[in-house]
Amino acid sequence: MTKPIECHPIQSTDVPVVPIRKRGLELVRDPLLNKGSGFPDSERAALGLRGLVPPRTVGIDDQVGQAMENVRRQQSDLDRYLYLENLHDCNETLYYRVLLSHLNELTPIIYTPVVGQACTQFGHIYQRARGMYFSATDAPHFEEMVGNWPEDAIEVVVVSDGSRILGLGDLGANGMGIPIGKLSLYVIGAGLHPRHTLPVLLDMGTNNEALREDPFYLGQRMPRLTGDAYDEIVEAFMRAVHARWPHALIQFEDFSNDQAFRLLERYRHRMLCFNDDIQGTGAVTLAGILSALRITGQTLTEQRIIFLGAGAAARGIADSIVAGMMGESGIGLEAARRQIWTIDSHGLVTLDRLDSLSEHKRPFAQDSVPHADLIAVIRAVRPTVLIGVSGQPGSFTEEAIREMHRHCERPILFPLSNPTSKAECTAEQAYEWTDGAALFASGSPFPPVAHGERMLVPGQCNNMYIFPGVGQGVVACQASQVTDAMLYVAARTLAGLVGEDSLAMGRLYPDLTLIREISTQIAVAVCELAFAEGLAGIERPDDLDAFIRARLFEPRYVPYEAA
Repeated sequence: MTKPIECHPIQSTDVPVVPIRKRGLELVRDPLLNKGSGFPDSERAALGLRGLVPPRTVGIDDQVGQAMENVRRQQSDLDRYLYLENLHDCNETLYYRVLLSHLNELTPIIYTPVVGQACTQFGHIYQRARGMYFSATDAPHFEEMVGNWPEDAIEVVVVSDGSRILGLGDLGANGMGIPIGKLSLYVIGAGLHPRHTLPVLLDMGTNNEALREDPFYLGQRMPRLTGDAYDEIVEAFMRAVHARWPHALIQFEDFSNDQAFRLLERYRHRMLCFNDDIQGTGAVTLAGILSALRITGQTLTEQRIIFLGAGAAARGIADSIVAGMMGESGIGLEAARRQIWTIDSHGLVTLDRLDSLSEHKRPFAQDSVPHADLIAVIRAVRPTVLIGVSGQPGSFTEEAIREMHRHCERPILFPLSNPTSKAECTAEQAYEWTDGAALFASGSPFPPVAHGERMLVPGQCNNMYIFPGVGQGVVACQASQVTDAMLYVAARTLAGLVGEDSLAMGRLYPDLTLIREISTQIAVAVCELAFAEGLAGIERPDDLDAFIRARLFEPRYVPYEAA
């Protein structure tokens, strides 16, 4: 049973003294141990810090205030990103305290949408190594290379090959910004300890000629590998990482469609792994739909769903919806799939195109006459849910939305393409064209919209609601795999955490500032399922909730003593 959601503030209770071997500048230069001006006099004396930090001891809350003053004086969002990454490299405890204290303001800076801009400029703004790069030319040395990482207790590895960064395409080695940002969200969202996380970039080359000619590009200047050569590199990487950290979750991030589905199917039953673009997006979107159905009073199996766009995100969401329909009513697989229509660049995906369709599109090909555009499909299908994953800004036109509203009292509209500039429509347009009836969530955030005497709050269909809690859950119980059932229970848990007051404003997701509590409840639900299905690698604790909460990293300074 989902618990009422409450905010659990950062605790300030006494904690054990931590013995430290490092001293002086070596200690100050370790971002996981550094306190900056926050070292008290006793630690300065014991650890050789006198004269190496400013004379006055400054508490962490005052340091947060100083950091935010600096964030807000920056001239652009990219400058704010750079300031925060510099803080990340200097003092991780303070970095995460700043993020948790100003979550809504700073999450868009460290991840979507600003991280996309940072990735396009990555070689030009690079400051310090963070994480690991596995280059194709180093494949014979992968087993040796994983030994170069100093931490033995890695719990989550986020890996990208840079082939499909957000809506920006192939950015090659510049894609390292994505794993770095994603793991920051793991720490603030689910309390993973930063020491237990590892961002990874698989450098397979790039087909982006402008990058290969950029003098500051930091990756291999060669065309992107494909076929057997590509697969051999991935296999060598997966084996090496799994051998060094056998219980670690490996999260695939921003792989192109031609690789994402293959890799997920190849490894999901062999190792603990999942693809957030496919499975995380699917679960968080399903959660938003389930919240919307709490407003309409309908069931999932009553919905007729149209996707504009037919890539990895569309398939992941469609599979999640199908799993939800089957779990909700016992409807069969094929019957559930027939409730879903997908539109790609050639029009409606139909059976008469089967021979030319990519493998991931085929299960959702409809036995229908062809329709060339969105409005024609809306007229034929009369959908209740419209989901945009096309990367085509403005493609949910006024005519299309009004046509949908003619046949649907409360249209569920999810323009999910990122960043905001690529959204299929804005929140204001959705509400205006449906006279405030739309139930709306987008990929990137939109501000609240005044409609008559009502204030409507758009939801953000943000994967951060799902992947941190799922990740925390599977690594906490040492699950052997991430199952579809785990993602479904995560979606149902999330939907159940939306309060009635939020639903009254059209808000389909909980307040993101409650992400620690949201993730904790999802982690508990995932653990419960892992134990029930015999997939956990540890004995079940008597109190799962307490077990998860005891694992949460809290960004606060702990007392040190010389080891």
